[in-house]
Amino acid sequence: MDTSALARTGRFRARRVARGSVVEGAARAGLAARGVIYLLVGALALQVAFGDTSRQADRGGALEELAQKPFGAVLLWALGIGLVGMALWRLSEAVFGSVGQDGRSARKRLLAVARFAFYVVVACSVLSFAASRNHGGGGSSDRQSRDATARALEIPAGQWLVGAAGIAVVVAGGWIAVRAVLRKYHDELRLGRMSRRTRQLVDVTGVVGGAARGLVFAVAGVFAVRAAVAYEPEQAKGLDDTLRIFADTPLGPWLLVCVAAGLVLFGVFSFAMARWRHV
Repeated sequence: MDTSALARTGRFRARRVARGSVVEGAARAGLAARGVIYLLVGALALQVAFGDTSRQADRGGALEELAQKPFGAVLLWALGIGLVGMALWRLSEAVFGSVGQDGRSARKRLLAVARFAFYVVVACSVLSFAASRNHGGGGSSDRQSRDATARALEIPAGQWLVGAAGIAVVVAGGWIAVRAVLRKYHDELRLGRMSRRTRQLVDVTGVVGGAARGLVFAVAGVFAVRAAVAYEPEQAKGLDDTLRIFADTPLGPWLLVCVAAGLVLFGVFSFAMARWRHV
């Protein structure tokens, strides 16, 4: 092999290593940022369950809470940048494939595209919040959900689109919960680097946290379907109203306490993923 070929090979390997390091850093930063949001939302939901109904238990409320902390502006920008990293990681999975035997399959790439789009929206909302002087954040998730549903219902076949979207969210919630209970996340973790005790703790956070997260998604989807069937945007609910629904069940606020604790555990699980996930 001549020297020019060796040089090209060396440059290719260097670019691949550099790209891998950047993607890995972006992924781990994004997972940690996701963990912060779920920790804050879960903590706010616990406060709602124990009677502090003035709290807004959703991403906007979490950002408001973070903004009030020392160096809040710095923390908000760090959170937004971390979520940009999450979006870029998902984009890289769509383009280059993800880890695992079927990481380059069409199904995994399409799933990565959907996750990329989701995190672009989330990252933009956080960065917009960080940049705004009054920290308005674009309003509560409940109002945003109702407004989006109302606009969707006004377009041709809007009722069907809202219903289909609601069913998709229900299915996604069920999929998230089932995968968590079956511990499918084991395929994504470097289990060999964990002690037996650490694996047990990660399983508690992964199973309980994932199940709680899936349940919240599924319930929000049910309300979207109801809004479509009744042709009433007011029936659509964001994260805050969805969580408050759990307190209105016969089990009272204790069901909300359990779900909120589950969201906190999912936040902790996200930190574990940031530490031990294959990227």
